[in-house]
Amino acid sequence: MKIAFFNTKAYDRESFTRENEHYHHDISFFEPHLSLQTVNLITDETAVCVFINDCLDAEVLTALKAKGVQLIALRSAGFNHVDLVVADNLGLPVVRVPAYSPYAVAEHAVALLMTLNRRVHRAHNRVREGDFSLHNLMGYDVHGKTVGVIGTGKIGQVFCKIMQGFGCRVVAYDVQPNPECVQAGVEYLPLDELLSISDIISLHCPINESTMHIIDEQALSKMKPTVTLINTSRGKLIDTKAVIQALKAQRIGLLGLDVYEEEEAIFYEDFSSSVIQDDVFSRLLTFPNVLVTCHQAFFTQEAMKKIAGVTLDNISQFETSGVIQNGVKIPN
Repeated sequence: MKIAFFNTKAYDRESFTRENEHYHHDISFFEPHLSLQTVNLITDETAVCVFINDCLDAEVLTALKAKGVQLIALRSAGFNHVDLVVADNLGLPVVRVPAYSPYAVAEHAVALLMTLNRRVHRAHNRVREGDFSLHNLMGYDVHGKTVGVIGTGKIGQVFCKIMQGFGCRVVAYDVQPNPECVQAGVEYLPLDELLSISDIISLHCPINESTMHIIDEQALSKMKPTVTLINTSRGKLIDTKAVIQALKAQRIGLLGLDVYEEEEAIFYEDFSSSVIQDDVFSRLLTFPNVLVTCHQAFFTQEAMKKIAGVTLDNISQFETSGVIQNGVKIPN
């Protein structure tokens, strides 16, 4: 199948070229994001492959259909950037990678937690400058703390298991409790109770109407002022402006983010020689107790191999038999 890959970096091209040796698709790689302005890069490709910060609104989807595109392949688990109703009306199936490596994301959440807690990033910079003092580097024992996990799908489940290995009490909130977590000793609680008793809170839920800004001003007011808050899931789970106010009021101990609600205009690009125009994001970076990474939790060798393999397999299934494997359905 002829596939137009948008928003590609060197690592995308390497991973997909390597995996494509087993599938033999005709791939065209494009660096620009998919948008209404870049749809014209498509010539005779009948599938497009996109990432989380590509635009797939009604106008773009309509333009893709007019170009003869038959399939939209997401090389991600998330699909909130796609207008699924319009895609369905146009007869454009959407496939995704529902799972690649829950360990990658869960382990990155732990990395954010431990880096923040033990001030590893600050100590590293200090030592490189010849400063070996311990001032402002004190952390806390994670062992014995209460860890609240919001969302216990595959990633949340792995995170729970890791934190239990640290010797923590793990409590969770989910609209559908995970039986394996219950069997492992995870205690499910109402959200308000979880927020009030947790020393560490980690977000592992999808973004939808019920979870949009699940961490808002009201939720933050229920947390301990020493809480460590970690988000490796979706940026819009957190009301960033409310978090900034809580940081200013010293109502948050530590904040670790791998995602940001307006990240589409920032993440995966190099702004080292320019000025970031997002004032909210820039303000967030000024706090010494905040650590931000660039939506890289998924970024391991194993995950990239799985993403490439599943994506190309989804396309092959559609091409050979019309089967919509790992199709995205319109949420109820």
